[in-house]
Amino acid sequence: MIPETRKAFEWQGQMPLLQKVRQTFLQPRLEDVPAAVRQGVDEMLPQPDRVRGKRIALTAGSRGITDMPLILATLVSKLREMGAQPFIVPAMGSHGGATAEGQQALLADLGVTEESAGAPICASMETVELGRLDNGMPVYCDQLAAAADGIVIVNRIKPHTDFNGEFESGLAKMAAIGLGKLRGADTIHRFGWQGLRDLVPQAARLVCQKAPVLFGLAVLENAHHQSAQIAALAPHDIAGAREAELLRIAYQWMPRLPFHAIDVLVVEEMGKNISGVGMDTKVIGRIKVHGVPDQAACAIAAIAVLRLTPASHGNAAGIGLADVTTRRLLEQIDFETTYLNCITSGITAIQRAALPVVAPNEKAAIETALRVCGRPDPSQARLARIKNTLSLDEMDISPGLLAEALPGSTLTPIGAPFALQFDAQGSLVAND
Repeated sequence: MIPETRKAFEWQGQMPLLQKVRQTFLQPRLEDVPAAVRQGVDEMLPQPDRVRGKRIALTAGSRGITDMPLILATLVSKLREMGAQPFIVPAMGSHGGATAEGQQALLADLGVTEESAGAPICASMETVELGRLDNGMPVYCDQLAAAADGIVIVNRIKPHTDFNGEFESGLAKMAAIGLGKLRGADTIHRFGWQGLRDLVPQAARLVCQKAPVLFGLAVLENAHHQSAQIAALAPHDIAGAREAELLRIAYQWMPRLPFHAIDVLVVEEMGKNISGVGMDTKVIGRIKVHGVPDQAACAIAAIAVLRLTPASHGNAAGIGLADVTTRRLLEQIDFETTYLNCITSGITAIQRAALPVVAPNEKAAIETALRVCGRPDPSQARLARIKNTLSLDEMDISPGLLAEALPGSTLTPIGAPFALQFDAQGSLVAND
C-alpha cells in the first residue's frame, strides 16, 4: 500500500503550452496483405500434397501486431484450400500469467480467436525437449506443435527491447522462446541478455532442425504500424542471413521521436500489447539493463507514464523505465502476473520492474517530471506527450521543440497552442 504523500507533490509552478503536431513517415505500405500471405505460402509449399490431410500448427504471439488476425485467418484459409488441417498455438513464453487460459485470453484481446481465424486454438503449457545446445542448455517446444505434421512460425521482425544483436525480436525468438513456453523462456532467460543475443539463434536453428517447421512468415511494419512487407522464409533462413537482413530493414522503418533531446516525455499508456517492457526502449533511448548501452537517439531527462493498457491484464513489466507514475497505474498492476513474467525473464526484466515515484494523479505526475527535469523555469521545458511508444504519428509538444526537429523530420502543426487540462481528480482531459 502506497501511503498518502500529497504534501510532497504540492507545486504552484506553470506547465508549458503544447502544440499538436503530425509526424509523417514516408515509408512503404503493403496494399494487399492477404495476397502477400498467399504468395508466401505458394513459395514455400509449391506442392500442396505436402500438407494435404496434415495438421499444421500456426504460432500466435502476445504482441499487438496490426494485421495479425488477418494474416492468421488468411493462412488458415489458404492451408485449408490445400487440404491441410491448420490450428493455432499461443507462442508467448511465460506471458498470459503462464497459463493456457491466460494465453488464450491474451490472444482474444489482440483480436485472435477461433472465430476470427477460422481454426481451433490449442493452448497448452506442456513442452517436449528437442535437444541440447553445445553448452548443455535444453531446447523446448510446445508439445502440441511438436506433435503436429508441420509448423508455420509467424511473427513480426523488429528491434528487441533488451539488447542489440544480429537477431533480435522475430522468427528466431518465436521459435526459441515463444514455442518454448514457460519452461523454454525461463531456461534461456537464466543466461541474461547475452543468452538472448547468443543462445536464441542457436536454439531457433535446433528447433528448425528437430521440429516439423515448414517455413516462417515474417511481418515488417512501417512507422505508422501498417504492414510494409511480408516475407516467407525457409527453415534455414530463420536465424539466418535472410532474417538478419529483415531486421536491418526494420530498424530503418521503426518510429522515432524526431528530436535530439526532450526534458519531459509524458507517455499516456504502457503495456505488453505495446512492447515486451511496456514502452519500446529503442524509442525512449533507455534500455536499463546492466552491461547494455542505451541508444539515446533522443536524450530524455524525465519520463512520466500515466496508465496501463487493459490488454496487459495487469502486467506492468518495464514500469521501472519511467521516473514517475500514478496511483491509478499502481492500482492496475497484477503483481503476481508481473513478477511471474519478470522473474521468468531474468535479470533484464527484474532491473526494470522497480516502481518509480508514484504520484497521486496524472497532473501531479506530469508536474513532478517537470520539477525534476533540470529546467529552472519549467514553463520553458521541452515537453512531449505521446499516447504510447507505438503511436508517434501524432503528439503534443512544446512549441519550441518544432525548431529543434531533426533534419529530415516532417512535422505539421495542427491547431493553436493550448494548455493541458485536468478534471477534478487530476486526470488529463483529452484535447480534441
